[in-house]
Amino acid sequence: QVQLVESGGGLVQAGGSLRLSCAASGSTFSSYAMGWFRQAPGKEREFVGVVTRTGNSISYVDSVKGRFTISRDNTKNTVYLQMNSLKVEDTAVYYCAATWMSAYKLGTGEVDYWGQGTQVTVSS
Repeated sequence: QVQLVESGGGLVQAGGSLRLSCAASGSTFSSYAMGWFRQAPGKEREFVGVVTRTGNSISYVDSVKGRFTISRDNTKNTVYLQMNSLKVEDTAVYYCAATWMSAYKLGTGEVDYWGQGTQVTVSS
């Protein structure tokens, strides 16, 4: 069992930055691909990005490429989402996700564990 706890959400003006963190319980963090999804009001949850178990490969949805950066620290059981140049359309609840071994599965939505979500609101 893995528990994921996100933090770092909040209200920011367009063009600003936020850094989300996701702390994972357990001793097998490095066995999980980690990622982020988001869900805007009235919309389905969408994939944002994923990092492989070792952190050597990262993928993003096109809408955040060049603005968002995912990283992980396996010594701290934590994954991060650095969000720069935020836009109003980035407003959503952001969820941390973990999938055993496979970044590909996570990217397709096959998620083993979800965090509780953290609200990010970008004002114009």
